[in-house]
Amino acid sequence: MTDTRLGLLNGWLRTHAERYRLDLATLEPASADASFRRYFRVAGGGAGFGATTDAGASTVIAVDAPPPEKCREFVQVAGLLADAGVHVPRVLEVDLDAGFMLVTDLGTQSYLSALRDSSPAEARQLMRAALDALIRWQLASREDVLPPFDEAFLRREMELMPEWFIGRHLGREVDETTRGVLDRTFALLVASAMAQPQVFMLRDFMPRNLMIASPNPGVLDFQDAVYGPITYDVASLLRDAFIGWDEAFELDCFAYYWEHAKKAGLPVDADFGEFYRQLEWMGLQRHIKVLGLFCRINYRDSKPHYMADLPRFIGYARRVCERYRPLAPFAKLLDDLEGRAAEVGYTF
Repeated sequence: MTDTRLGLLNGWLRTHAERYRLDLATLEPASADASFRRYFRVAGGGAGFGATTDAGASTVIAVDAPPPEKCREFVQVAGLLADAGVHVPRVLEVDLDAGFMLVTDLGTQSYLSALRDSSPAEARQLMRAALDALIRWQLASREDVLPPFDEAFLRREMELMPEWFIGRHLGREVDETTRGVLDRTFALLVASAMAQPQVFMLRDFMPRNLMIASPNPGVLDFQDAVYGPITYDVASLLRDAFIGWDEAFELDCFAYYWEHAKKAGLPVDADFGEFYRQLEWMGLQRHIKVLGLFCRINYRDSKPHYMADLPRFIGYARRVCERYRPLAPFAKLLDDLEGRAAEVGYTF
């Protein structure tokens, strides 16, 4: 990302400054993420356009998403989510070719920050609101609208682990024995995922991307939405990189989702035990992906701060594998890899 992009963004915003009463002197970073997108908050907008600052001014968000970042997909999915009754930013202006957007501001307090300071009762209320929003999104599902989260997609994600975690981070060759364990485990997880009912799926439905808003939650970072397994977003919400829960709280949330999804007519498995297995195996696919993804972000993109969360994902993965006999060989591989990881170190 260069200052050239910031200059171009300022020039583009000037063309909209009068309409939205933008004060470009107030432009400041709002947040960044693991991709090359950047977000800036700017005063202006007027009543009804965005969040309100302590000084009483409205604010909006300017998005710098240089191609090939997904502006077109952001606009499409924002419309789908809004039509489903999910609270998302409204797209005010967009230049798809340049990769600039102006969207409404959902505020500054994320679910992640709120949950870290909340009581168990408050956390339960917030998570149930998020699960209610997810159910509304899934009820809007239709085929051939979003890209399929198919077998090739699933495998491509999991292959990040041997390439970036085992090979690049641990400096270990993926030998024939290791490759065999990986292949058999990946095949089990793919089969489980593909056997599930397929619905609209956000992929990054987690507390960091949810905002305290009215109504709760405000949903962000949805441009990678696909059509995929029904348990994926539930697993990603509760088994997150940045905050963990005890199993009793997890089970309460999973049971809440399962009961309300059934009541709403979503095709979750009628047996909670089988639903829970599907969810755990789906979560394991995500954990495997993340182990590789965080290493790639570190080594390729020079963003090391995600590396500190690797142990959490190894813990998630081990906990799942120890519960299911077919996954026991992968649990043993994780033990071996974690020993090697302790020698190498998670961060530098």
